[in-house]
Amino acid sequence: MGPSHVVLPLGTWPTVLEFLAERFAHIGHAEWLMRMQNGDVLDDHGKALDAQADYTPLQTIYYFRALHQEAPIPFQETVLFQNAHLVVVDKPHFLPVMPSGKYLQETVLVRLKKKLGLNDLVPIHRIDRDTAGLVLFSSNPDTRDAYHALFRNRAIEKTYEAIAPWNPALAWPLRRESRIGVASHFMQQAEVSGPPNALTHITPIEVAGAWARYQLKPVSGQRHQLRVHMAALGLPLLWDGMYPTLTPEGSSDFSKPLQLLAQSIAFTDPVSKKAMIFESQQRLIGLAEVSKLFVGSQGQVM
Repeated sequence: MGPSHVVLPLGTWPTVLEFLAERFAHIGHAEWLMRMQNGDVLDDHGKALDAQADYTPLQTIYYFRALHQEAPIPFQETVLFQNAHLVVVDKPHFLPVMPSGKYLQETVLVRLKKKLGLNDLVPIHRIDRDTAGLVLFSSNPDTRDAYHALFRNRAIEKTYEAIAPWNPALAWPLRRESRIGVASHFMQQAEVSGPPNALTHITPIEVAGAWARYQLKPVSGQRHQLRVHMAALGLPLLWDGMYPTLTPEGSSDFSKPLQLLAQSIAFTDPVSKKAMIFESQQRLIGLAEVSKLFVGSQGQVM
């Protein structure tokens, strides 16, 4: 694997080391210090950064990862489609798409490189570790940009499903358009002032008591867009450990996956010119089961 990277957010950390130690607290200050002393943290010019390197917002930092023993993630990805250019994968909850933080071997990308023997495999887009569903990968560098262009030009239709509280007072279906930017905590995004950069169409497709199943169609692709838009409407997704409240790292409960699924994706293939549509084989929790978990009048679940 090549280096991982992170874009330094706006903030006032005195050094790059202090930011990395806070941002990746599970790795620890001593480990980051050792990496910097070994020349394993680089700036965007390939220059090694030492422990005294000043923090510069919006700078891209590259770092090589130590191959520590990773806890296995007990869920498997499924390859739905593969040809000379494209691999379509159905990703389970909890499995990251790309190496990041404490995840390297236990990621879709590294698993697929080993399984398929495709060293040039690269994700064309990403979904959150917490989200399940469809992810497209490019296996051919010569045609990769043509697939990236589908997302740049918004020539691809993505449909998600989600489970969240029901509010009959809202004017359904909804068109949520806002500007999404970095929140007060760098792990979160939030709706902020300024010209809109995020648009989501939200339609309830099933209602049972205090809960509903929603179809979400993002037109744009901002980080955490669907989770932010639903939380801003007062409809946080079931078992969301980030919105509206950020839970401590390492508190994931495999029995309570975020109820968000990248359910289908449709586009005209830029190489074959054929209409392509893929659907996830996974399903979210049933509303009848959610109702059984419903406790009291505050919408809490066990």
